[in-house]
This record gives sequence, structure tokens and C-alpha cells, in this order.
Amino acid sequence: MPHLKSLITAIREQDDAADFLAWPGDFELDRGDHVEEVHLASGAALEGFAGDGAGGTFFFCGEGGEERPVLYADSEGGAALLAIGLPELLRLLLVAPWWRDCRTFTPEESQELTADYLDDMPDLVTHRDRAAAALDLDLPTEAEALTRLREVAIGAGKDFVLIFTPEGRPYSPLLTE
Repeated sequence: MPHLKSLITAIREQDDAADFLAWPGDFELDRGDHVEEVHLASGAALEGFAGDGAGGTFFFCGEGGEERPVLYADSEGGAALLAIGLPELLRLLLVAPWWRDCRTFTPEESQELTADYLDDMPDLVTHRDRAAAALDLDLPTEAEALTRLREVAIGAGKDFVLIFTPEGRPYSPLLTE
């Protein structure tokens, strides 16, 4: 069986992927330190591995590798479980980099957000497709990605409560029903 390269390694080695994930994905591997001390209420391990330009952090939850659940915490005290595994997170970031602005998870809302991004970056789809090819990822539709995000954040996400350690206060859910 051939050795499979990690997606993190692939992102570091593939400029097309790293560039798209940095913008419009707002996901950079060199920003894994969170702005404050946090832990999971369950006591499971928490490992910051990437961040965004506004001080948010992407965390792997639990033990293991890139298949672990991925929690996102912003710098304002909000958090949400976004994906079960790095491949699922990257598919979301590639297909719907505007996920933070999706509040209703409807196709109409996504189409409006897509149009805004396409106004700013007319070749978005071409860059996205090159990034996906560089990472060897098949892409879902926007509707599929957002439906899955909602399922994960609202369903499994209830078991991944992020706590601001110094005060013992939970972060607010970023995505709700």
C-alpha cells in the first residue's frame, strides 16, 4: 500500500492550494496559536494547527491525525465544530469560503455570498479547482458542503464545547439552528 502524504504537507508543498486557502479561504497553517488559553469541556486533547487573519484558530480535537474533528474558535469568544477530519474542512473552505457569513444555510444565501466573492475574484472557480486538484480532493456542491457544516455544527458539535480556561466560561456557539 503506498504511503499517503498528509494534507498539511500537501498544502505546504502546493502553492495553488496554500494560496487559495489563505484567500479567500482565510486559513493559514502558520497561525495555529490561539489568542487565549482554552480547553474542551470533555477534557479531550485540543491542538491548534491553523488560523485566520482575524485571530481565529482551527483545532484538531482528541487523539489521532488529520481524521480528527476540527473545531474553529474566533477571537470574540465564539466556536463551532466545522468538520470531521481535515479533508472535510478543506472541502468546505474550497467550496464555501464564506461559511462564516452563512446564517441560514440556504442555497439562496450561499448564491448571494458566491456572487459577492465572484465580483471580487472572477476567476475564483478556476483557482478553487486548481487547489482541489493539487490536494487530490473531490468537491461537494455548495449546498452539500453547507448542509454537512450544519449537521456537524448543530449535531456532533454539541459534544465539543470550548472553555475559556481562566474563567471556566464556555465559548458561544457560532452556528445555531
